[in-house]
Amino acid sequence: MPAPHTDPTTPAGAARLLRSTTAVRARARQLLARARAGASAHFVVHDAALADAARTVATLTRERYPDGRIPYHSRWRHFEAGGVDRRALLDAALGAVDAATRARAQIDLVLVSVLLDAGAGADWSWLEADSGQRFARSEGLGVASFHAFLDGRFSSDPRQPLRVDAAGLKEMTAARLAGAFQVGRGNPLVGLEGRAALLRRLGEALAAQPAVFGPLGRPGGLFDRLAAQGAGAVAAHDILVLLLDTLSGIWPAQNAIDGEPLGDCWPHPAVVGEGLTAGWMPFHKLSQWLTYSLLEPFEWAGVGVTGLDALTGLPEYRNGGLLIDAGVLRPQPTDWATRAWQAGDAFIVEWRALTVALLDELAPLVRAELGLNEQVMPLACVLEGGTWAAGRRLAQRQRGGLPPLNIVSDGTVF
Repeated sequence: MPAPHTDPTTPAGAARLLRSTTAVRARARQLLARARAGASAHFVVHDAALADAARTVATLTRERYPDGRIPYHSRWRHFEAGGVDRRALLDAALGAVDAATRARAQIDLVLVSVLLDAGAGADWSWLEADSGQRFARSEGLGVASFHAFLDGRFSSDPRQPLRVDAAGLKEMTAARLAGAFQVGRGNPLVGLEGRAALLRRLGEALAAQPAVFGPLGRPGGLFDRLAAQGAGAVAAHDILVLLLDTLSGIWPAQNAIDGEPLGDCWPHPAVVGEGLTAGWMPFHKLSQWLTYSLLEPFEWAGVGVTGLDALTGLPEYRNGGLLIDAGVLRPQPTDWATRAWQAGDAFIVEWRALTVALLDELAPLVRAELGLNEQVMPLACVLEGGTWAAGRRLAQRQRGGLPPLNIVSDGTVF
């Protein structure tokens, strides 16, 4: 008999099983094998194009990191946009505090910033007054959210601006967010109301779980909870599971099993699974992106993070776009490039699943091109070097930077 918390015949057990990267990978590989067998109505897989895709990624990785020191794919890279060391700006603002206090503030910042990182749209940008630089897309969202944090927009106490707390988040409105993100008639941000609603739900979730997030409901409580569990180290998958267990209820997608929220987990008719997990394809993209972005705050505080490659590649439009633009995936619907897709469409679910599975196959090819091993270049570095940047470059060449697919977004998934 399975343990009660992983019993696939119960809603809670099924949800728990789907909140693992083991499930993400196994089910993504199911759909890849099916597509390779010619049984998919949505995609044809061209394996011969994988080697060229790997060379494209490796060439760009050398260009971006000629010294071979490739950092993690992380929100902290966006905080470095324009050559500005914003981590140093945060350190200066925090002053002489201990490592745990600094880590809590960094985690507060990263969590809200990642949750605000869904696609901004092609018409939005943000002007940084100090540097005079204008940023768009993910860099713009990162820099804008960084300054919103410094300005205390996520704190309920003006005397303690450098924090995120439940009370501050629960008061977030679209208008307040628009002010922080310089949104106006000529500078529209996709999914503004959805982003504000997501932050309010985050505030509710933080307030409801003081055992993890403390009496103020601070995301930084994750540091204390996880650091206390290990002797100077924490597993990357444990970070992800804690995020999923505590925050799955904040996602707007009505994906649930008998009321048990699943988050970024979608039905696909060809996915095989046990009990109530049958037909569900999990991704947890933003939660994994958040986990990647929390690696450095833990490490900077002296807490090692192990098992990085337990996390998967991120199934979003840059990595998935790379596979389409490099010719590895050929979409089958005649109107695939012009149709307005929904996140829950089987075509999109399958595209994301194939992206996860193919990134696992692409990573060792990239390492071989660069002469690096898995220890030096874990998947977190392959993504950064890497697949995400290559996806963006190919999109810029072929469509002026636009994604290959038109996905209707509420600002919380893509």
